[in-house]
Amino acid sequence: MSELEMSQGTFEQLWNDAHLNAGLDDILAELPRADSDAWLTAAFPSGAFNENFDDLELSEAPESADVNALMSPVLDSLPPPAAVVPSTTDYPGDYGFQLRFNQSSTTKSVTSTYSPSLNKLYCQLVKTCPVDVLMEKVPPQGAVLRATPIYKKPEHVSEVVLRCPHHQNIAENNEGVAHRSHLIRMEGSQRVQYLEDSNTKRQSVTVPYEAPQLGSEGTTVLLNFMCNSSCMGGMNRRPILTIMTLETHDGQVLGRRCFEVRVCACPGRDRKTEEENLSKKTSGKTTSGIKRKSSGIESQVTPNAESSKKIKIDSSSEEEIFILQVRGKDRFNMLKKINDSLELMDMIPTADKDKYRQKRTFKTLKKCEKGPQRISSLKRLFQKDEKTDTD
Repeated sequence: MSELEMSQGTFEQLWNDAHLNAGLDDILAELPRADSDAWLTAAFPSGAFNENFDDLELSEAPESADVNALMSPVLDSLPPPAAVVPSTTDYPGDYGFQLRFNQSSTTKSVTSTYSPSLNKLYCQLVKTCPVDVLMEKVPPQGAVLRATPIYKKPEHVSEVVLRCPHHQNIAENNEGVAHRSHLIRMEGSQRVQYLEDSNTKRQSVTVPYEAPQLGSEGTTVLLNFMCNSSCMGGMNRRPILTIMTLETHDGQVLGRRCFEVRVCACPGRDRKTEEENLSKKTSGKTTSGIKRKSSGIESQVTPNAESSKKIKIDSSSEEEIFILQVRGKDRFNMLKKINDSLELMDMIPTADKDKYRQKRTFKTLKKCEKGPQRISSLKRLFQKDEKTDTD
């Protein structure tokens, strides 16, 4: 115990000799013990931290209101998030946004035609479809027009409308990889942009809005549809809608118009057929079939022969569609081949048909020259048959 006291006395003597304890006692005596804010103020009288915290001052901490004021320009510049299912409701907006289609013919040679009663555009593959954009007031500077395809039926509306793999491969070989999967193209402008939403993966095409030229009511937009409605792996006979929107440069919608589209080989014929079917449904003249069961087989038969005759007599156009009930798959395949051949003949130009007939007649005459004896024998046989009939 005496050694411990002695060692403590020796340490105190060394400490006092070095004169260190006096300065430390003065500093500790001046610092407060309980209040931490007062302790910091006393330790850092200049209000700034040394070494690692030279640039940070406690008195200059921004308030929450100042942070929101600084971030508001950044938030305002961001585009609004895209909807999972785009709206298809027509909305003219404050600027009276409207669309007008020029083609209204139903001839076979027409490349695009629009049906007002069906609100449906019929067009051929990779053919230009002019659409006029009409405005009641001038939209703001930097406004754009956007075209977005979506599926019409609710069971398909969540899927993204893309081109079929076959046409995508053709586009990749001819045009490159850029926007080869986009169904809708816009022509006539170098400022067209093909976009894809990062969240929904929906594809759209935009073009800057241009004011109408002098003497014109609207601005013409040239649309192009790059896949048939019947393409396997693409639309696959599923009806689609095209949404045309007028938007600001940051994505705010100012107006919206929607119309159905069918891409086919004969737009005039398909439009006429669907309009006639619509008129029959509205007038109540549709013929409903009667089902009957025979040995477990369900078949469809027409009500009576008189109704079918009336339909045939009333229809004066060659474009009228008739339903023929066929028994047996072999007969069906045979009649289907005949129907496909007739449809193909309708698509062949008249000049090519004349050339084919001339060539066939020439071959027939050539065969007749090779076998004159056979022709004479056929003539004698024919004359003999005529004599027996008269007798």
